Amino acid sequence: MSAEPMTDTPNPKAQAPMATGETAPKLAQEPRVLAILCRWCSYAGADLAGTSRFRYPANVRIVQVPCSGRVDPVMLFRAFTEGYDGVLVSGCHPGDCHYGTGNYHARRKLAVARRLLETVGVHPDRMHFTWVSAAEGRRFAEVCERFTDRLRRLAGGAKTVARKGLAQ
Repeated sequence: MSAEPMTDTPNPKAQAPMATGETAPKLAQEPRVLAILCRWCSYAGADLAGTSRFRYPANVRIVQVPCSGRVDPVMLFRAFTEGYDGVLVSGCHPGDCHYGTGNYHARRKLAVARRLLETVGVHPDRMHFTWVSAAEGRRFAEVCERFTDRLRRLAGGAKTVARKGLAQ
C-alpha cells in the first residue's frame, strides 16, 4: 500500500473552527456567525435547510453539540475572542428534548451569559438562542438570515467588540 504524502495545511472544511483553535474565517465584511446546534433537532433542521436548498448566509459556521444544555457560556466568550461577530445557539423545542430538560437548562444558562456578555462590553444582541426542530429547515434558514441582518445593524453601534474580537 502506498500512502499519500502528508501536507502541512489541513482542509478547513474538514474540521470545526472551534475544535482546531483556528480563528473565524474572513468573508468580505459580512458578519461571521458561529451556530452551536443540538444534534437531535437543530442540526437536523440545518441539514434539512441545506438539502432543501434554502438559502441562508454562507458566513454561518455550524458546530454540533449533543444537547443545547451542554453549551457552556465559556464557548460563547471563546467564539467572540476568536473573532466571531455573533453566536447562535439552537436547541429542541420545549418538551421535545432528547435528554428531557436540556433545552430548559440551556435557556437558563444563556440568559445569565447574555448579562455577562454585556458586563464585558459585548452587545447582548450578538448572542441569540432559539428553538428549531428537525422538520424546520426553512425556519433555520430564516433565523440565520434575521440574526445576520441584526449583526449588520449592530456593526457600527456602541458596545460592540472590534472586528478582531475580545482579544484586542
